[in-house]
Amino acid sequence: MSVSLNASFLTSAGDPKQFPADSGREVAVAGRSKSGKSTAINALVGRRGLARTGKTPGRTQLINFFQVGEDRRLVDLPGYGYAKVPDSMRTHWRHLLEAYFRRRQSLVGLLVTVDIRRGLRELDWVMLDWARNSDVPAAVLLTKADKLSRGASRSRHLKLSGELPDAVDALLFSAPKRLGVDEARRHLTGWLWSDSTA
Repeated sequence: MSVSLNASFLTSAGDPKQFPADSGREVAVAGRSKSGKSTAINALVGRRGLARTGKTPGRTQLINFFQVGEDRRLVDLPGYGYAKVPDSMRTHWRHLLEAYFRRRQSLVGLLVTVDIRRGLRELDWVMLDWARNSDVPAAVLLTKADKLSRGASRSRHLKLSGELPDAVDALLFSAPKRLGVDEARRHLTGWLWSDSTA
């Protein structure tokens, strides 16, 4: 499906009351801090600076909503798993994310960014469990595949794919090399426009 993603910032939310209207369709992107989440978002929408990237882990502390079409949104969830974030902030993030997954009727897909060199960690599985419990399809982007040789990345891909449920695709992904970007975008647009002829 060929759909133009005219992405623009919509709003940020640090509390469920600040979520935009729960209408239309939206796909969320989650991942550990420094897993390449913001870089992946920018690659998917073709906009270098849409999602802010930086060298400081835990930079995304709010849920950021981006408009990508009429009543269609891409949602940047807070990065998780960074040890230097205060306990109070980690607790806040967890409650915010739990509220998001529990309440959002417009959520139709989840992309989880996982550094291919690190593999899936506990909080990645929590995200996938939340998606499964909400009947939301999910896929894993195995980011930073360019950091490994072609053979090593294929070997890791095979291993990590085998750890995931059959319903969850694992995609080799590298934003700088454009590896997996088109395939991930097909997942994204398929979920967002599956009820439409756009």
